[in-house]
Amino acid sequence: MLEEVDAAAAKRDALPVHEKDDSRPSWDAAAAGWERQRERMWAASRPVGEGIVEMAAPRPGEVVLELAAGAGDTGLLALRRIGAEGRLILSDSSSGMLAAAQRNAERQNGGTIPANVELREIDAEAIDLPDGSVDVVLCRWGYMLMDDPLRALAETRRILRPGGRAALAVWGPRERNPWNTVIAEPLTDRGLSPVSPPDAPGMYRLADGEGLERLLRAAGFSSVELRELPVTWRFDNLDEQWAVMTDVSPSLRGALAELSPAEAAALRDEVAERCEPYRVAGGYELPGVSLGALAGTE
Repeated sequence: MLEEVDAAAAKRDALPVHEKDDSRPSWDAAAAGWERQRERMWAASRPVGEGIVEMAAPRPGEVVLELAAGAGDTGLLALRRIGAEGRLILSDSSSGMLAAAQRNAERQNGGTIPANVELREIDAEAIDLPDGSVDVVLCRWGYMLMDDPLRALAETRRILRPGGRAALAVWGPRERNPWNTVIAEPLTDRGLSPVSPPDAPGMYRLADGEGLERLLRAAGFSSVELRELPVTWRFDNLDEQWAVMTDVSPSLRGALAELSPAEAAALRDEVAERCEPYRVAGGYELPGVSLGALAGTE
């Protein structure tokens, strides 16, 4: 496996820089919707953020880095554990997401950034930090979207001190995430959302637990623990679900722009039909599952 990954990495290294970085504008475009829907997204994903923080178990005085932090909610959970004597670095490759994280940190601290919180624009595949300078790395739903997850994980391993821990979450198998597939599958069926090759950046790229463990060990980690972490999106009605999902997904908005009003209505009707199995008293509960991993160093 490692030889195949190395070969793929060498091929990607030959790509022009602009091709490797083309996801940043997409995340910048998504940042406004993610910030508007932050509370809703955090309500759905909080068990994942709490799960990886619990797995990493940051201790008072430690240095914690959150990669691909988005609004930074997971890292800010860790801040409570490391205390004033610790240090939290919230990072993202998207300046738009990093600005949202800054505003979130300010809101949670009475309008100012805590003195021991730093915000940095960081490429997870080339982390601008010294070897052995961090105790804990957190990353929720980031590695599966990176050009080269092995390189990113090796960089994570490089910056960890002896005894350091990386706790990450990736999405579990497609069939166990109907919150996503109720919309994604109709888009794919209409040719509006191309299916990515298995080794390309994508939501389900690292959904196989055995493959994820092999990747972590290839990156140099000495121990790996896996755990399933639930996700549940709750909506009062399907109008609310549609509004939230179109707000957080520029790609969905772009797909809708290609449809006539009749085609868009038909798409929405199909999504509503697919949501019916998840109707509960008072609304809808669309389930999902993430795969959490704790990777340790000696």
